[in-house]
Amino acid sequence: MTPANNFRAAAVPDAVLAASRQVWLAGLGAAVVTREWADKEAGSMFRKLVREGTVVESRAFRIVGERLDTSFTQANVIWQRARRTVTTTAKSIADATTSLVRQAIPSSRPGATPKKAGPSVKRPAKRARKAASVSAPTKRRTRSTKRAVKGS
Repeated sequence: MTPANNFRAAAVPDAVLAASRQVWLAGLGAAVVTREWADKEAGSMFRKLVREGTVVESRAFRIVGERLDTSFTQANVIWQRARRTVTTTAKSIADATTSLVRQAIPSSRPGATPKKAGPSVKRPAKRARKAASVSAPTKRRTRSTKRAVKGS
């Protein structure tokens, strides 16, 4: 190795050491400046930031509020349309059902003869149910009386 190369190799660590020392000193300087700023100007800066934040917040609330109002208005319009459509449809179905029922049931006109049931229609037979009208204690007495008569 030549002495010039040796000098360069030794100069690199010195440059790195000098750079890191300068970064350290810059950090210390920033800390001092920050401390002085906090003592003198931080209070007024903080109040200014709070004022600016309040302005931005009120704008945001106003914009969001307007959009919500618009959304609620649109939702109410859609709801009223849907309600009107359902009501109209229900009335139409009721009217159609009423007219179908009127057409299916013949009106009683004077002189018209009612239709008789055809041979395929059977009417249920009417039976008198005596047992349904008799109470349970009466049934028991009747049974015991019948048994006594059979046994004698």
